[in-house]
Amino acid sequence: MTLREFTRQYCDRDNRIASLSYFGTFAVYFASLWGAVTFVHFWPAMLAFGIVHAFSAIRLYVLQHDTGHLSLFETRAQNEWAGIGLSPFTFAPYHAMRHNHDLHHAHIGNLEHRESGEIHTMTLAEWEKAGLWERLGYRLYRNPLILVPLGAAFTYFIRYRWPKNTREVGVRGVLLHNLMVVGWVAALWAVAGWVGLGVWFAFNYLGGMIGVFMVFLQHNFEDTYWDRRPDLDPQRAALQGSSTLDFGHWFDIATANITCHDVHHFNARIPSYRLRQCRYALPAEWAPRRIGFREAVAALNLKLWDEESERLVPFPPARDRVAARLSQV
Repeated sequence: MTLREFTRQYCDRDNRIASLSYFGTFAVYFASLWGAVTFVHFWPAMLAFGIVHAFSAIRLYVLQHDTGHLSLFETRAQNEWAGIGLSPFTFAPYHAMRHNHDLHHAHIGNLEHRESGEIHTMTLAEWEKAGLWERLGYRLYRNPLILVPLGAAFTYFIRYRWPKNTREVGVRGVLLHNLMVVGWVAALWAVAGWVGLGVWFAFNYLGGMIGVFMVFLQHNFEDTYWDRRPDLDPQRAALQGSSTLDFGHWFDIATANITCHDVHHFNARIPSYRLRQCRYALPAEWAPRRIGFREAVAALNLKLWDEESERLVPFPPARDRVAARLSQV
Protein backbone atom coordinates (compact mmCIF):
# COMPACT_ATOMS: atom_id res chain seq x y z
CA MET A 1 0.00 0.00 0.00
CA THR A 2 1.30 3.46 -0.91
CA LEU A 3 1.13 6.42 1.44
CA ARG A 4 -1.53 8.00 -0.76
CA GLU A 5 -3.68 4.87 -0.50
CA PHE A 6 -3.11 4.73 3.25
CA THR A 7 -4.28 8.31 3.86
CA ARG A 8 -7.35 7.87 1.61
CA GLN A 9 -8.75 5.53 4.24
CA TYR A 10 -9.25 8.58 6.47
CA CYS A 11 -10.86 10.94 3.94
CA ASP A 12 -14.50 10.02 4.59
CA ARG A 13 -16.54 13.05 5.62
CA ASP A 14 -19.38 12.61 8.09
CA ASN A 15 -21.93 15.38 8.57
CA ARG A 16 -22.81 14.11 12.03
CA ILE A 17 -19.24 14.44 13.32
CA ALA A 18 -18.73 17.67 11.37
CA SER A 19 -21.90 19.22 12.83
CA LEU A 20 -20.90 18.22 16.35
CA SER A 21 -17.47 19.76 15.83
CA TYR A 22 -18.86 22.92 14.18
CA PHE A 23 -21.83 23.71 16.41
CA GLY A 24 -20.16 22.31 19.51
CA THR A 25 -17.21 24.67 19.04
CA PHE A 26 -19.60 27.59 18.60
CA ALA A 27 -21.36 26.59 21.82
CA VAL A 28 -18.06 26.56 23.72
CA TYR A 29 -17.08 29.87 22.09
CA PHE A 30 -20.19 31.72 23.25
CA ALA A 31 -20.46 29.98 26.64
CA SER A 32 -16.82 30.69 27.52
CA LEU A 33 -17.19 34.31 26.41
CA TRP A 34 -20.27 34.67 28.60
CA GLY A 35 -18.37 33.14 31.52
CA ALA A 36 -15.37 35.42 31.07
CA VAL A 37 -17.58 38.53 30.92
CA THR A 38 -19.77 37.42 33.84
CA PHE A 39 -16.79 36.77 36.12
CA VAL A 40 -14.75 39.73 34.93
CA HIS A 41 -14.29 40.90 38.57
CA PHE A 42 -13.14 37.47 39.75
CA TRP A 43 -9.97 37.00 37.75
CA PRO A 44 -9.33 33.25 38.35
CA ALA A 45 -12.70 32.35 36.83
CA MET A 46 -12.38 35.00 34.11
CA LEU A 47 -8.95 33.69 33.19
CA ALA A 48 -10.16 30.07 33.06
CA PHE A 49 -13.15 30.94 30.87
CA GLY A 50 -10.99 33.27 28.77
CA ILE A 51 -8.37 30.66 27.97
CA VAL A 52 -11.10 28.25 26.90
CA HIS A 53 -12.53 31.03 24.75
CA ALA A 54 -9.12 31.71 23.17
CA PHE A 55 -8.75 28.06 22.16
CA SER A 56 -12.32 27.89 20.89
CA ALA A 57 -11.49 30.85 18.64
CA ILE A 58 -8.44 28.97 17.35
CA ARG A 59 -10.61 25.92 16.76
CA LEU A 60 -13.14 27.96 14.76
CA TYR A 61 -10.28 29.17 12.57
CA VAL A 62 -9.10 25.61 11.98
CA LEU A 63 -12.64 24.52 11.08
CA GLN A 64 -12.85 27.37 8.58
CA HIS A 65 -9.55 26.16 7.18
CA ASP A 66 -11.18 22.71 6.81
CA THR A 67 -14.14 24.18 4.93
CA GLY A 68 -11.68 25.89 2.59
CA HIS A 69 -10.39 22.43 1.66
CA LEU A 70 -14.02 21.21 1.36
CA SER A 71 -13.12 18.53 3.89
CA LEU A 72 -15.33 19.28 6.90
CA PHE A 73 -18.85 18.58 5.57
CA GLU A 74 -19.95 16.21 2.84
CA THR A 75 -20.87 18.67 0.07
CA ARG A 76 -19.21 21.71 -1.43
CA ALA A 77 -22.18 23.96 -0.66
CA GLN A 78 -22.25 22.88 2.98
CA ASN A 79 -18.55 23.63 3.37
CA GLU A 80 -18.79 27.02 1.68
CA TRP A 81 -21.77 28.22 3.71
CA ALA A 82 -20.17 26.91 6.90
CA GLY A 83 -16.92 28.71 6.05
CA ILE A 84 -18.72 32.00 5.37
CA GLY A 85 -20.63 31.60 8.64
CA LEU A 86 -17.36 31.26 10.52
CA SER A 87 -15.69 34.27 8.94
CA PRO A 88 -16.96 37.06 11.27
CA PHE A 89 -15.57 35.15 14.25
CA THR A 90 -12.25 34.16 12.68
CA PHE A 91 -11.82 37.61 11.03
CA ALA A 92 -10.74 35.79 7.85
CA PRO A 93 -12.81 36.39 4.67
CA TYR A 94 -13.64 32.92 3.47
CA HIS A 95 -12.94 33.02 -0.28
CA ALA A 96 -9.72 35.01 0.05
CA MET A 97 -8.54 32.69 2.83
CA ARG A 98 -9.26 29.64 0.69
CA HIS A 99 -7.53 31.05 -2.38
CA ASN A 100 -4.38 32.11 -0.54
CA HIS A 101 -4.17 28.90 1.43
CA ASP A 102 -4.49 26.84 -1.76
CA LEU A 103 -1.48 28.74 -3.10
CA HIS A 104 0.41 27.89 0.07
CA HIS A 105 -0.31 24.19 -0.46
CA ALA A 106 0.63 24.39 -4.13
CA HIS A 107 4.07 25.84 -3.36
CA ILE A 108 4.96 24.16 -0.07
CA GLY A 109 8.73 23.84 0.29
CA ASN A 110 9.44 25.77 -2.92
CA LEU A 111 12.20 28.33 -2.38
CA GLU A 112 11.14 30.12 -5.55
CA HIS A 113 7.61 30.74 -4.25
CA ARG A 114 8.11 31.75 -0.64
CA GLU A 115 5.60 34.57 -1.09
CA SER A 116 2.83 32.00 -0.69
CA GLY A 117 3.88 31.12 2.88
CA GLU A 118 2.58 32.69 6.06
CA ILE A 119 6.06 33.32 7.56
CA HIS A 120 8.82 34.69 5.33
CA THR A 121 12.17 32.90 5.49
CA MET A 122 15.42 34.18 3.98
CA THR A 123 18.20 31.84 2.90
CA LEU A 124 21.64 32.10 4.44
CA ALA A 125 23.03 33.16 1.04
CA GLU A 126 20.47 35.95 0.77
CA TRP A 127 21.35 37.10 4.27
CA GLU A 128 25.05 37.27 3.41
CA LYS A 129 24.28 39.47 0.38
CA ALA A 130 21.74 41.68 2.18
CA GLY A 131 22.47 45.25 3.16
CA LEU A 132 22.26 46.77 6.61
CA TRP A 133 18.63 47.90 6.43
CA GLU A 134 17.37 44.68 4.92
CA ARG A 135 19.09 42.69 7.68
CA LEU A 136 17.73 44.98 10.36
CA GLY A 137 14.20 44.68 8.98
CA TYR A 138 14.44 40.89 8.82
CA ARG A 139 15.90 40.69 12.34
CA LEU A 140 12.98 42.70 13.68
CA TYR A 141 10.47 40.65 11.68
CA ARG A 142 11.81 37.33 13.00
CA ASN A 143 12.10 38.53 16.59
CA PRO A 144 9.54 36.46 18.57
CA LEU A 145 8.51 39.53 20.58
CA ILE A 146 7.49 41.16 17.30
CA LEU A 147 6.56 38.16 15.17
CA VAL A 148 4.02 36.72 17.62
CA PRO A 149 2.23 39.67 19.30
CA LEU A 150 2.51 42.24 16.51
CA GLY A 151 2.09 39.54 13.88
CA ALA A 152 -1.19 38.45 15.44
CA ALA A 153 -2.50 42.01 15.73
CA PHE A 154 -1.51 42.87 12.16
CA THR A 155 -2.79 39.66 10.58
CA TYR A 156 -6.18 39.29 12.21
CA PHE A 157 -7.20 42.89 12.81
CA ILE A 158 -5.55 44.71 9.89
CA ARG A 159 -4.33 42.45 7.06
CA TYR A 160 -7.49 40.37 6.86
CA ARG A 161 -9.54 43.50 6.18
CA TRP A 162 -7.90 43.47 2.73
CA PRO A 163 -6.02 40.15 2.25
CA LYS A 164 -3.54 39.27 -0.44
CA ASN A 165 -5.11 38.69 -3.86
CA THR A 166 -8.37 40.41 -2.89
CA ARG A 167 -8.85 41.82 -6.38
CA GLU A 168 -8.37 38.41 -7.95
CA VAL A 169 -10.73 36.66 -5.53
CA GLY A 170 -13.43 39.31 -5.28
CA VAL A 171 -13.57 42.72 -3.64
CA ARG A 172 -17.30 42.45 -2.94
CA GLY A 173 -16.90 39.35 -0.80
CA VAL A 174 -14.18 40.96 1.33
CA LEU A 175 -16.25 44.12 1.84
CA LEU A 176 -19.31 42.07 2.83
CA HIS A 177 -17.14 40.09 5.21
CA ASN A 178 -15.90 43.30 6.83
CA LEU A 179 -19.53 44.42 7.28
CA MET A 180 -20.26 41.09 8.98
CA VAL A 181 -17.31 41.67 11.34
CA VAL A 182 -18.63 45.15 12.18
CA GLY A 183 -22.08 43.65 12.77
CA TRP A 184 -20.71 41.00 15.16
CA VAL A 185 -18.64 43.53 17.12
CA ALA A 186 -21.60 45.94 17.30
CA ALA A 187 -23.89 43.17 18.54
CA LEU A 188 -21.38 42.18 21.20
CA TRP A 189 -21.08 45.79 22.35
CA ALA A 190 -24.88 46.16 22.47
CA VAL A 191 -25.21 43.07 24.67
CA ALA A 192 -22.10 43.27 26.87
CA GLY A 193 -20.88 46.85 26.56
CA TRP A 194 -17.28 47.99 26.58
CA VAL A 195 -16.35 45.47 29.24
CA GLY A 196 -17.59 42.59 27.11
CA LEU A 197 -15.84 44.00 24.07
CA GLY A 198 -12.59 44.34 26.00
CA VAL A 199 -12.76 40.79 27.35
CA TRP A 200 -13.55 39.42 23.90
CA PHE A 201 -10.69 41.36 22.30
CA ALA A 202 -8.15 40.35 24.94
CA PHE A 203 -8.78 36.62 24.68
CA ASN A 204 -9.21 36.58 20.92
CA TYR A 205 -5.89 38.38 20.74
CA LEU A 206 -4.42 35.67 22.97
CA GLY A 207 -5.86 33.06 20.60
CA GLY A 208 -4.35 34.94 17.68
CA MET A 209 -0.90 34.89 19.28
CA ILE A 210 -1.14 31.16 19.97
CA GLY A 211 -2.28 30.71 16.38
CA VAL A 212 0.68 32.68 14.97
CA PHE A 213 3.08 30.65 17.12
CA MET A 214 1.55 27.43 15.76
CA VAL A 215 1.66 28.68 12.16
CA PHE A 216 5.34 29.48 12.66
CA LEU A 217 6.03 25.99 14.00
CA GLN A 218 4.22 24.27 11.15
CA HIS A 219 7.15 24.90 8.78
CA ASN A 220 9.94 26.49 10.84
CA PHE A 221 12.04 23.90 12.62
CA GLU A 222 15.61 22.68 12.21
CA ASP A 223 15.20 19.76 9.80
CA THR A 224 12.36 21.15 7.74
CA TYR A 225 12.60 21.00 3.95
CA TRP A 226 13.03 23.57 1.18
CA ASP A 227 14.33 23.12 -2.36
CA ARG A 228 14.13 24.45 -5.88
CA ARG A 229 12.57 22.89 -8.93
CA PRO A 230 13.20 20.48 -10.58
CA ASP A 231 14.75 18.90 -7.47
CA LEU A 232 11.81 19.72 -5.21
CA ASP A 233 10.20 16.52 -3.87
CA PRO A 234 6.47 17.17 -3.18
CA GLN A 235 6.07 14.24 -0.76
CA ARG A 236 9.16 15.24 1.19
CA ALA A 237 8.01 18.87 1.19
CA ALA A 238 4.68 17.83 2.70
CA LEU A 239 5.92 15.38 5.30
CA GLN A 240 9.37 16.64 6.22
CA GLY A 241 8.65 20.29 5.47
CA SER A 242 5.66 20.34 7.82
CA SER A 243 5.50 19.39 11.48
CA THR A 244 3.50 17.38 13.95
CA LEU A 245 3.42 19.17 17.31
CA ASP A 246 3.40 16.83 20.28
CA PHE A 247 1.82 19.05 22.94
CA GLY A 248 -0.59 16.41 24.25
CA HIS A 249 -3.97 14.98 23.25
CA TRP A 250 -5.98 17.77 24.88
CA PHE A 251 -4.05 20.39 22.94
CA ASP A 252 -4.86 18.48 19.74
CA ILE A 253 -8.55 18.48 20.64
CA ALA A 254 -8.48 22.18 21.49
CA THR A 255 -6.92 23.02 18.10
CA ALA A 256 -8.92 20.56 15.95
CA ASN A 257 -5.79 18.47 15.24
CA ILE A 258 -4.10 21.12 13.10
CA THR A 259 -0.99 20.06 15.04
CA CYS A 260 -0.78 17.08 12.63
CA HIS A 261 0.25 19.41 9.85
CA ASP A 262 2.53 17.08 7.91
CA VAL A 263 -0.24 14.60 7.07
CA HIS A 264 -2.60 17.48 6.33
CA HIS A 265 -0.19 18.84 3.73
CA PHE A 266 0.21 15.43 2.18
CA ASN A 267 -3.56 14.92 1.89
CA ALA A 268 -5.68 17.99 2.60
CA ARG A 269 -8.89 16.00 2.04
CA ILE A 270 -8.59 14.36 5.47
CA PRO A 271 -11.13 16.03 7.80
CA SER A 272 -9.77 17.50 11.00
CA TYR A 273 -11.75 14.95 13.04
CA ARG A 274 -9.82 12.08 11.38
CA LEU A 275 -6.42 13.76 11.09
CA ARG A 276 -4.93 12.71 14.41
CA GLN A 277 -6.06 9.11 13.95
CA CYS A 278 -4.39 9.01 10.53
CA ARG A 279 -1.17 10.67 11.74
CA TYR A 280 -0.67 8.34 14.69
CA ALA A 281 -1.44 5.26 12.60
CA LEU A 282 1.30 6.03 10.06
CA PRO A 283 3.89 3.28 9.70
CA ALA A 284 7.30 4.33 11.00
CA GLU A 285 8.86 4.70 7.55
CA TRP A 286 6.34 7.43 6.67
CA ALA A 287 6.15 9.20 10.01
CA PRO A 288 8.51 12.13 10.54
CA ARG A 289 9.39 12.83 14.14
CA ARG A 290 7.12 14.87 16.37
CA ILE A 291 8.14 18.21 17.89
CA GLY A 292 7.74 18.69 21.64
CA PHE A 293 7.26 21.99 23.44
CA ARG A 294 10.94 22.46 24.35
CA GLU A 295 12.04 22.02 20.74
CA ALA A 296 9.20 24.30 19.62
CA VAL A 297 10.45 27.13 21.81
CA ALA A 298 14.04 26.54 20.64
CA ALA A 299 12.84 26.81 17.02
CA LEU A 300 12.17 30.51 17.58
CA ASN A 301 15.95 30.98 17.41
CA LEU A 302 16.13 29.53 13.88
CA LYS A 303 16.04 32.26 11.25
CA LEU A 304 17.66 31.29 7.92
CA TRP A 305 17.52 28.36 5.52
CA ASP A 306 21.00 27.04 4.78
CA GLU A 307 20.80 25.42 1.34
CA GLU A 308 24.15 23.65 1.75
CA SER A 309 23.43 21.88 5.04
CA GLU A 310 19.66 21.70 4.35
CA ARG A 311 18.88 23.02 7.81
CA LEU A 312 17.16 26.02 9.31
CA VAL A 313 19.88 27.85 11.24
CA PRO A 314 20.25 30.85 13.58
CA PHE A 315 21.70 34.14 12.46
CA PRO A 316 25.48 33.67 12.00
CA PRO A 317 27.68 35.47 14.54
CA ALA A 318 29.14 38.74 13.29
CA ARG A 319 32.67 37.35 13.34
CA ASP A 320 31.65 34.52 10.99
CA ARG A 321 30.20 37.00 8.51
CA VAL A 322 33.37 39.08 8.56
CA ALA A 323 35.52 35.98 8.02
CA ALA A 324 33.31 34.83 5.15
CA ARG A 325 33.63 38.16 3.40
CA LEU A 326 37.39 38.33 3.90
CA SER A 327 37.71 34.86 2.36
CA GLN A 328 36.00 36.14 -0.79
CA VAL A 329 38.45 39.02 -1.22
